[in-house]
Amino acid sequence: MDDEARYEAVRSRDERFDGVFFTGVLTTGIYCRPSCPAVTPKRGNVRFFPSAAAAQRAGLRACRRCRPDAVPGSAEWNARADLTGRAMRMIADGVVDREGVEGLARRLGYSARQIHRRLTADLGAGPVALARAQRTHTARVLLQTTALPVTEIAFASGFASVRQFNDTIREAHACTPRELRARGRARAATRPRGAAEEAAGGGGVELRLAHRGPYAAAEVFGFLQRRAVPGVEEVTGEAGARTYRRTLALPHGHGVAEVRERADEAGGGPGGGSGGGWLPCRLHLTDLRDLTTAVQRMRRLFDLDADPYAVADRLGRDPLLGPLVHRLPGLRSPGASDPHEAAVRAVLGQQVTVGAARTLTAALVAAYGKPLPAPDGSLTHLFPDPGTLAGAPLDELRMPAARRRAVRAVAAALADGVLVLDPGADRDEAERALLDLPGVGPWTAGYIRMRALGDPDVFLTGDAGVRHGLERIGARAPDAGRWRPWRSYALHHLWNATLTPPPPPAETETETGTGTENTEKR
Repeated sequence: MDDEARYEAVRSRDERFDGVFFTGVLTTGIYCRPSCPAVTPKRGNVRFFPSAAAAQRAGLRACRRCRPDAVPGSAEWNARADLTGRAMRMIADGVVDREGVEGLARRLGYSARQIHRRLTADLGAGPVALARAQRTHTARVLLQTTALPVTEIAFASGFASVRQFNDTIREAHACTPRELRARGRARAATRPRGAAEEAAGGGGVELRLAHRGPYAAAEVFGFLQRRAVPGVEEVTGEAGARTYRRTLALPHGHGVAEVRERADEAGGGPGGGSGGGWLPCRLHLTDLRDLTTAVQRMRRLFDLDADPYAVADRLGRDPLLGPLVHRLPGLRSPGASDPHEAAVRAVLGQQVTVGAARTLTAALVAAYGKPLPAPDGSLTHLFPDPGTLAGAPLDELRMPAARRRAVRAVAAALADGVLVLDPGADRDEAERALLDLPGVGPWTAGYIRMRALGDPDVFLTGDAGVRHGLERIGARAPDAGRWRPWRSYALHHLWNATLTPPPPPAETETETGTGTENTEKR
């Protein structure tokens, strides 16, 4: 995409490119998202940036009207498995804030100089500037959604000093932190609040998790509801107004996250779904330094940085899969809020139904999970950590001894660092490490790769639900080659196809059997 094409996207206020690039207006000294509703600047006054950090580095401040710092992240970083993609996922998770650039380099296996050179070439800013832009966004959220003293917000956002915090806010927003807080409160006072938002009051940090394009909320919430494990997860409310809640183990403490379904986000119908929006979220954290990490983990769980336009463009043209894609725009491939938890649950879910997998996992949580200081509704525990499970007998779990050994093997590999499932992990290397473990086959490794590592291009050919979905549309497993690089989304379309009644069969057709293996993943 060249600069002329970018300018045309700005002229048409095309929200598909929000987060993909940023528009700097040199005459006013601000930068915007492409869909900014302000008057389109003249072409000669515009410069384009690959990241908000690059725009800030050029001395531009964020537009007050379109708030470009709040756009969804670029889907490119989920799809790319190279150094830049891995680094961006780690920076988003707060690795630079917690461990510095040297810690990032150590995790990636490259020198700090190599990482800086690659990120600057691809994004116009190095890891420090990218982390600084993220801290600035966190600070704005805390200033405008909490009553915390400004000094506490400075350190909770990851800044090393109050002076650095004040200077950064002035550079990014052209005002002091207190002025930014007052501006946010004035905006909130004029914004209408829905009944669900009013009912959800009661402390915590309230924010909006933005996404691009249509979002099939009903299907995503349904997917999570069918798999919600008592003790660590719960889904309340009726379809169209559900609330998903779960506990989170975080670097500095723990938290409870709740995300609400918006009925107007539903994508279940031809042309359904909004052109872009958000999911309301509230985070209750024991340490606000975990805010950035908690937000990113919920974004990964709900797959909010996906590009549904790119997915639909590729999959929608397929003669067999296309009708499913057009019938359900905005379908996502949910990830995981904790990759270690996702790996253990994948092993527990082998060869059993959804209900059986939930029962097994609930027993695991009750026996080995860390209790919360006080129950929060039906939430009572944090998911067991790998170190605890590596040496656990697991006698409470009614399953074959071989599967107990597989759970312990996966947990031990995670605890020892033999298996790395961090946000920036090398996906191919992680899959090889998984396949070396006893009791882990291609299906389990692929499922972990899709959910724990957020790989958008996984296809589980051995899954019973996938086979049934392929039969439903008259396709075969080799046809999935046409669906690259979005096979994970194709897989979810096939799973969803098996959840709806099939069309009436022709008189000459006969019913076919349905397998039982791995049906818990539908």
